[in-house]
Amino acid sequence: MGPAAGAEGPAGSALSAPRLVAAAREELGAGRRWRLPAARALQLAGEVLAVAAGLKPALLYDCGAAGPAELRRYLARLREAGLAPRRLHLLGAEGSALLLHPGLARRRLAAVLRARPAPFMDVSAGRQCPALCGPAEAESIRGHLATLLAHLGAAEAAATGPVSSSEVVPAGWNLCTIVGVLLGYPAAYTFSVEEGAENCLALTPLRVFTVQASCPRIRDGLRVQIYSFSIPESLCAELKEVLDAWCDELKEAFSVQNDFVDLCILSEVVSLPAVAL
Repeated sequence: MGPAAGAEGPAGSALSAPRLVAAAREELGAGRRWRLPAARALQLAGEVLAVAAGLKPALLYDCGAAGPAELRRYLARLREAGLAPRRLHLLGAEGSALLLHPGLARRRLAAVLRARPAPFMDVSAGRQCPALCGPAEAESIRGHLATLLAHLGAAEAAATGPVSSSEVVPAGWNLCTIVGVLLGYPAAYTFSVEEGAENCLALTPLRVFTVQASCPRIRDGLRVQIYSFSIPESLCAELKEVLDAWCDELKEAFSVQNDFVDLCILSEVVSLPAVAL
């Protein structure tokens, strides 16, 4: 995979980079000694815009200890600056915060529930090598995804205002798997929670996919990382149809938006001494 054709150019108005940086620093880092670097603040704004533009179903907020209230104020500041006019949803789960494109996230969950074979990769520590989940494990994960889909449907029905929010209690869920699905990855890792968070990916060849695009609306030359995920190289042949469909859907979504240009989808094979999920 290589560079992909993009839209002709951004139709939206230019955004003020200083305002976007100030919004992140003042709302997400207020009262703390920690100061968000300007480059990370612009990247975060770009990721929010990618969700709002329908290029990915969700983003996982990992820039600090801000809670839902701080994130809602931050999103309000972004809207004031002209970014993300569409409604978004904040989902809390065991201390994690995800920002969702409500419709796209629900469609993604529904698609994974229909998918055969199930796009779940078992990397439990007790395995010699990664493998697609068996029917019983896959059905258990589908049950959790169905519960989440119902939760998001109810939250959508009750939503008012530009940013809605809800909290889900993931009883017995493997959050690594659920988050991977919500983030729009074509296949998600799972592992036996009884064995802890350890996995069998150490020194395993992994094909790492990276998706970037330029966002001149925020700043000329700004490259925003939209996706980054890995698939064990040994499973790429089994998942070829899934990967091809994901790539085609991303290119289609990119062709109907006006916020980003110059889409680039790259992949490389790496082997690491340890892999944290």
